[in-house]
Amino acid sequence: MFKNYLQTALRSLWKHRTATFINALGLTIGLTACLLIALFIRYQLSFDRFQRNGDRIARVIMEYRFDGGNSSGKGNFTSVRVAPVFRRTFPEVESATIMFSSPRVVRVGERMFSEKRFLYADSSFFTLFSFPLLRGDPRTALTASHDVVLTASAARRYFGEQDPLGQTLKVGNDSLPYRVTAVMQDFPANSQIQGELIASFASLGLTPDYEDTYWDANYTTYLLLKDRASIARLQAKLPAFMKKEMQGSGATINFELEPFDRIHLYSPYDSFVPNSSITYIYILGAVALFILVIACSTYINLSTARSLERAREVGVRKVIGAGRSQLFWQFMGESFLLCLLAVLLSLAAAALLLPAFNRLTGESLDRAGLFSPLFLLGTLVAAALVSLLAGSYPALVLTAFQPVRVLKGSFKNTGSGQGLRRSLIVFQFGISVFLIISTLIVRQQLAYIQHAKLGYDREHVLVLPMDDRMLGNLPVIKETFRRDPDVLAVSRCVRSPVEGGGGYSMRTPDMPENRLIAVTANPVDEDYLPATGLQLVAGGNFTRQDILDVTGDSTDKYIYHFILNESAARQLGWSPQQAIGRELYMGQRHGYVRGVVKDYHFESLHSPIKPYVLFPELWGRELLVKLSGQHMARTIGFLQQQWKTLVPHRPFEYHFMDEDYDRLYQAELRLGQVMDLFAGLAVVLACLGLFGLSAYSAQQRLKEVGIRRVLGASVGQILVALSRDFLRLTLLAILLALPLAWWATSRWLEDFAYRARISWLVYAGAALVTLILAMGTVSLRALRAARANPVKSLRTE
Repeated sequence: MFKNYLQTALRSLWKHRTATFINALGLTIGLTACLLIALFIRYQLSFDRFQRNGDRIARVIMEYRFDGGNSSGKGNFTSVRVAPVFRRTFPEVESATIMFSSPRVVRVGERMFSEKRFLYADSSFFTLFSFPLLRGDPRTALTASHDVVLTASAARRYFGEQDPLGQTLKVGNDSLPYRVTAVMQDFPANSQIQGELIASFASLGLTPDYEDTYWDANYTTYLLLKDRASIARLQAKLPAFMKKEMQGSGATINFELEPFDRIHLYSPYDSFVPNSSITYIYILGAVALFILVIACSTYINLSTARSLERAREVGVRKVIGAGRSQLFWQFMGESFLLCLLAVLLSLAAAALLLPAFNRLTGESLDRAGLFSPLFLLGTLVAAALVSLLAGSYPALVLTAFQPVRVLKGSFKNTGSGQGLRRSLIVFQFGISVFLIISTLIVRQQLAYIQHAKLGYDREHVLVLPMDDRMLGNLPVIKETFRRDPDVLAVSRCVRSPVEGGGGYSMRTPDMPENRLIAVTANPVDEDYLPATGLQLVAGGNFTRQDILDVTGDSTDKYIYHFILNESAARQLGWSPQQAIGRELYMGQRHGYVRGVVKDYHFESLHSPIKPYVLFPELWGRELLVKLSGQHMARTIGFLQQQWKTLVPHRPFEYHFMDEDYDRLYQAELRLGQVMDLFAGLAVVLACLGLFGLSAYSAQQRLKEVGIRRVLGASVGQILVALSRDFLRLTLLAILLALPLAWWATSRWLEDFAYRARISWLVYAGAALVTLILAMGTVSLRALRAARANPVKSLRTE
């Protein structure tokens, strides 16, 4: 029986090669898209699942507010005090670790390496996290100052085949010797903690007074709880505990606990790699489901379009004794066979397209994931469901034909299933309109992000690393760089405008000492404004003397000058003009307002602009080099040549400031690219489905078309007659999709404090594009029917 079904199915598929090709193509496209999306979602959901203690680790989030102030700060930072205090105070805490990440220059012999992912962690790191060591003891690897653990790849890079244990690295500006105590496996790609080296936290040389304050919050704290339920219990205790701790300090600090296994997809605060978003996982999952449904609908429409061609076959089989169940499984066999072919093709296509998909998403998905037993099993189950859902309706339609009417030539199939088929077309094009609108609005918001007036100039600004050894020679470095006519300005700073700033407090002399305003601030020099294009609205820029005025070690002995943004001046109750010359305290720094700059976006457009202060200091972490944009290769070559002479202790490396800006919207940019691709696929599949139904309709109306031609109707009139119903279906799909698309995209845009104004033209354009595609698709089949010889069509009756 099975062999007979198989032979019959193969003969039928081969006989109707064109329909088989279109069906296989539609299912293959749909399944390939779903496989790639499923692989991406599976990878994102797998983050940190290898951590044995992942369900009882929590990251500590700090939130602070100064009494009487309207602004606050919040982020994944804490002081070093949190871990030991929580460990001693709360029985729920089993262990804790403190981490810090900072780029470092590493020297091995005469070779230099710029390590951007250099981590510091205390000795309990390997107690909390499941990162196995290949060599060394996890209990002692990070106990002593200047101990360092290498990843396997870093060990090979530094020492080749030599035994790295006991070897010495020279780290940082001072080339301090670090002893290699262990070698660990490379961090898995799906780990939110990433690095090449982990040095002992004691290597930072923090003095004991760091443990006496909650304010020096530059570190990341993780807690290992007794069990997952302890996270909620500890969270309930923290407000009262911190209220007692901060009593009389003039500030409020509280801590939130983030479950470690939810950070990557749910937290607004990045870990050691950028987070993803569960919202985008849901969006991509919905797109995959939509594409799969459209592919199934396309199969149904193309199969029912061929129903009249197979009516005589069904009639003959029933006459010679075939039962309806036998015929049903015969047609289902064809469906299973076609789906199996589509699965094999889609697996091959997904494997071939995976490198391009990785470039699109910025991930490193492995082909091995496609062919893992669990993923293959899921793929086959999904294909079986697709086969059952897509094949059952055509099989039921075909097996319901009445043999007497078919063989007499009086069979008509005009009423059977019309509602379902039309509903499928409405559903397909409704999804297509929804995806087109969503894609256009995502693109419009991304264009707004790319071209928004940020308040600073991010174009043609090189960002170079800086360290303390460069400070003494900095005037020479800046002067040498400026010899190139295409170098417009060189500035020392701690952060560029894209990178935000650190948390500080400010107040005026007439404000009580315990009434402070939280503010973001950035230490800079006198060339920062020319290098970044920040616009003064009142007062003036820093002078060289302002920098020289703060050359000591104690901040309370010198007169500072400050440049505020408009929001900071407004927070203090001043207009920009009123702020000039006013006295101000920022922490222990006492001084006067030198100028006010126009508000600028020092955080992403997700957040509103907050108070911001620039102030002079002698130290910095970055050099900003503003270029003219002309002769870029020559200018960068000149800078590199001078760097080797002036800064021989570290390699020349740079990036552009606009790259930092793009990284702020990495998730949105990837979403836009993915939506472009899969929205296009959805439209193609919907058009295939519409082609099937238009073919079915034209077949049913062959006699009507012939009569119209005989009576003198033109090809255009026949096209209108055949397309009228499809035009109504498409318009209905548009009317249903427009409000849903408006609601969904409005919810997405709410996540941005600053967003593009969405014009009605977006919705009108999407509707027009859909109409053109739908009518173009219908016209292809209708035109063929309209040009057919009416004599032949009338003879078929």
